[in-house]
Amino acid sequence: MANKNNHRRFGSIRQRESGRYQIRYPGPDGRMRSGTETYERKSDAERALSLIEAAIIKGEWNDPERGKIKLKDYADTWITQRPGLRPRTVDLYRWLLKKHIAPYLGNVQLAKISTSTVRQWRADLLGKGMSVGMAAKAYRLLRAVLMTAAEDDDIIPRNPCRIRGAGDEHAEERPVLTVSQVFELAERVGVRPVGNVRKVKEGAYRLRFQRHGEMRTHPQVFLTRAEADRVLWKMAAEKRTGSTQDRRFRAMVLLATFASLRWGEVSALRRMDIDLKTRTVRVRVAFVERSTGGLVLGPPKSKAGRRTIGIPQSIVPMLKKHMDTYVQDRPDALMFPGAKGGPMRRSGFNTRTRWVDVVTDMGLPGLHFHDLRHTGNMLAAESGVGLKDLMARMGHDNVRAAMIYQHAVRGADEAITNAIDRQLEARDDDDDEGTAGVLVPTG
Repeated sequence: MANKNNHRRFGSIRQRESGRYQIRYPGPDGRMRSGTETYERKSDAERALSLIEAAIIKGEWNDPERGKIKLKDYADTWITQRPGLRPRTVDLYRWLLKKHIAPYLGNVQLAKISTSTVRQWRADLLGKGMSVGMAAKAYRLLRAVLMTAAEDDDIIPRNPCRIRGAGDEHAEERPVLTVSQVFELAERVGVRPVGNVRKVKEGAYRLRFQRHGEMRTHPQVFLTRAEADRVLWKMAAEKRTGSTQDRRFRAMVLLATFASLRWGEVSALRRMDIDLKTRTVRVRVAFVERSTGGLVLGPPKSKAGRRTIGIPQSIVPMLKKHMDTYVQDRPDALMFPGAKGGPMRRSGFNTRTRWVDVVTDMGLPGLHFHDLRHTGNMLAAESGVGLKDLMARMGHDNVRAAMIYQHAVRGADEAITNAIDRQLEARDDDDDEGTAGVLVPTG
């Protein structure tokens, strides 16, 4: 609004050579600033000044100069300064930023990112064939970054990520194994055929295998080592060649299932974490494998991840035999070491057990190791205990389920463990009747 003698009370307006109007005004710090855009009519410029003055009075004004920072620079700093992120989460965020956000929005200034800009970016991702789940991950990262810019740093007036449902991710149904299938899997992951593949000449490989205690040569010559290896494992599955059994993985599969352990948790267990007298396993730490290949030992995935879990009596003898046979007699010895004695990596486990081939041969193609935990969770849920007790056993955490529950659920966890034991005992009865396990989809 202009005072007498055409002097404005707040800011000033001048007409440029182009005929458009530009505004200038003092910020809260007293420094004069020019408007970031020009106006066709003087009344529009006056209205803009009035809105800026009102925002400054309410404490809602954002310095337009700060809004000129590019998204990729701000997001990179955001990831670096974000407290409490797990290493794999940092890797995921940097990958999402580099792969799916920066190529589209990286050079856009924060102040110029609108809801329509975000909507078009998401449409472009989906239009290029990206899955809805991956697009949701990228959207959630962008939304979190811009939320900080709006609410914590006051760089932009509000978060432009306002697309309903864009951050929702619907996970695919995962399989649940029967108890019989779990034990069958535990037996089969350690079976290896007796044989070898040799290169006999350029581009040719010969397969030798054991049959009735004697080594024999396969009549076919193979073009690749992989082809010969596949034939050897197929012969083993069909029991047409001798085999050996490495039982070091048996206990790992059973414990991960019936104690509902994540891969990082079970691979980080030490001898001192297993108490066979009280039938408990203590989860203190977990391994995290970085996308760069590094292995990091840190806290479990959530605060509730630090927990003590009951072990079903039915698998205690197998655990004892495993510890006597494969675990060094030191409190800090790894329960499930890798080939060279160090921590077992997921890739090494998959290779040594030929996980993909085994689960496919069992009629469970696509089964992940993490599905064992899911199976254990489902078995625990069938015990009928309350949600909080289940969350404590599974190591789940949210705003309502804090670590204090873990100290109060020992009795409930024992009830869960006993219920699982009853299911394992029922499995023995089913086996006597010849009942076969089936794959059960989750709901």
